[in-house]
Amino acid sequence: MSDSTVKQIQDRIQYSEYVGPTVFALIVGLLAGMGAIVFRYLIQAAHWLFFDYGGQLSANVGFLSLGKSYIILVPAVGMLLVSLIVRRWAIEAQGHGVPEVQYAVKKEGGRIRFRVSVVKALASAICIGSGGSVGREGPIVQIGCSLGSNIGKVGGFREPEIKILLACGAAGAIAGTFNAPIAGVMFALEVILGSFAARSFGLVVISSVTSIALCHAFLGKQPAFELVQPFTLNSSWEFPLYLVLGLFVGMISLGYVKSVYFFERLFDSWRFNVHIKALLGGLAIGLLGFFGSEHIFGVGYEAIEIALQNNFGLQLLLLLLVLKMLATSITLGAGGSGGVFAPALFIGAMAGGIFGITVNYLFPSITASPGAYVLVGMAALFAGAAHAPITSIIILFEMTDNYKIILPLMLSAVVSYLVSSRLSRDSIYAIKLRRKGGLTPPKPEVSFLDMILVTDAMSMDYRTVSPELPITELAKLFQENLIRSCPVLNADDRLVGIVTEFDLKRAILGGETEKHTVSDIMTTNLITCNTDESLRVVLHRFTGKDVHQIPVVGKSNPEKLLGVLRRGEIFFAYNELVDEHQRLLNKAGVELRTSYEHSVQIKVQVRPEHEKICFKKIRDIGLPDQCLIAILSRGNSTVIPRGDIVIEPGDVLVLLTTRSHEYQLRNWIAYLGNETS
Repeated sequence: MSDSTVKQIQDRIQYSEYVGPTVFALIVGLLAGMGAIVFRYLIQAAHWLFFDYGGQLSANVGFLSLGKSYIILVPAVGMLLVSLIVRRWAIEAQGHGVPEVQYAVKKEGGRIRFRVSVVKALASAICIGSGGSVGREGPIVQIGCSLGSNIGKVGGFREPEIKILLACGAAGAIAGTFNAPIAGVMFALEVILGSFAARSFGLVVISSVTSIALCHAFLGKQPAFELVQPFTLNSSWEFPLYLVLGLFVGMISLGYVKSVYFFERLFDSWRFNVHIKALLGGLAIGLLGFFGSEHIFGVGYEAIEIALQNNFGLQLLLLLLVLKMLATSITLGAGGSGGVFAPALFIGAMAGGIFGITVNYLFPSITASPGAYVLVGMAALFAGAAHAPITSIIILFEMTDNYKIILPLMLSAVVSYLVSSRLSRDSIYAIKLRRKGGLTPPKPEVSFLDMILVTDAMSMDYRTVSPELPITELAKLFQENLIRSCPVLNADDRLVGIVTEFDLKRAILGGETEKHTVSDIMTTNLITCNTDESLRVVLHRFTGKDVHQIPVVGKSNPEKLLGVLRRGEIFFAYNELVDEHQRLLNKAGVELRTSYEHSVQIKVQVRPEHEKICFKKIRDIGLPDQCLIAILSRGNSTVIPRGDIVIEPGDVLVLLTTRSHEYQLRNWIAYLGNETS
């Protein structure tokens, strides 16, 4: 296939509103589902290799025979292999996986290297299979997102679409791994994108459903945790207990987060070779498992199921809670590769079990089985640690297929989230993201608009009216002087409001002209600006509220009118400064190419097939920032482009922006499928 043919296909995909993105969402869902299946088998193979085959080999070879103490070395070998792999091929594969994806969304335009999916799958499978105390969620999310990102690049999509396909990969991965399609969607939108936009939602759902359909065919439809019997709310008196459980688990979730990052800082502070750190961390995990409990190795779902069946005593629950928190923190701190979701479920289950046994002993007549508190504790702890209550509620419901306990689960999860978010602004994902610089606001692009102040562009030529002026006189004044709006000054020359052509039109249509004055129709909730503000700052007020002119007032006295700033004067001042800049360069004999040469005017003819803007209000069409609709022509008349004006087929829009934002505006127009002239 020739390059020109590929480019034509990419162009068709890019500008297809429904077909292209839908097809690619299906593809990403299939690939994410396949990734989930392969990853699960990789973990099983690694576990067999390290524990089953390795144990047999140790027992059969005399000089290697270590007995049960063999398990001390297994995590160390696995951690060393993980360190060698990720350091050699993809450092991004180290750690949770989710913060790396969030960083790619916020700072890298949704782009993740393809090799990350391969390295992450291999490294995490070895880490989990050899006893590393981490989960499948982080790795499979990073794998799915890498696949989605690279499929988007192959399709030639722009950055916003690549981010959506990345989220599609996350949804398909979570759905396939945990048999939780709804939770996959919520996780992708709540944690990865941080947005529930309708377009994103639809495509993410398609990927999630596609992935789960494939995984059902290969792995079956069983929920992640098989319950002996469904848990229910035994009594309405349990609601206060579940509220207390939320408080209790919320505090533990905060301890879990702090423990993870304490050990990460601890290992970072050691001036050893990274591979030695991994080896020492693995030995520490092996010792915890040998002298404590082997339940802390790997994902730990078997221990959770035992806790759900109420087969652990109080002391063992407490021991497993502490050991798992330590093991997970050491695994991640020493450079392991795996997620924090499964450990959160494990710790939450143990905490819920402790609480459940206690209240069952104190209030036997009103409380349900301790297993119910185990289940709710799982959701509550992840909600507190990840600051993701919606995902937590849904994923536990889907992983257990138990809806009857949903009300207590919702209460505890939300309370845990509120406690944790109140005490710590960052989730277990956001802390690492912040350290990587992923939460730092992007540096604003420098524009000539930053160099021009309101005082340089405002006009002293304006009309004012009194609040006592009759509406009939106002209508005559507007008509004779072609005025769109007027500041309203009282007898003391204090600014009390502004009256616009729209206010006047509404009064006339409502029959309010007789015996009414300007004070009855004027707007008192004013949008104003100060003389020392830059035009870039003020431009947002024009685009946000769609006003024609903004009163300029004194900074210390907001009732003192100093002038007005109009839409057109912003771009007039901008062009004047650019022209002066160019004259100085020419005079100095300097040839400099600059992207800020002039303001840009683009005309768009609205056609019936432009469904994204036809019959929609101007404020709802999603016009990019720093862009204005300067003129809206309809037939032989010109309509004031206010936010509540509905765009109709046949309208001609004259869009105005700066040269530095032309590319963004033209992309927006191309996305709508409009022809420009």
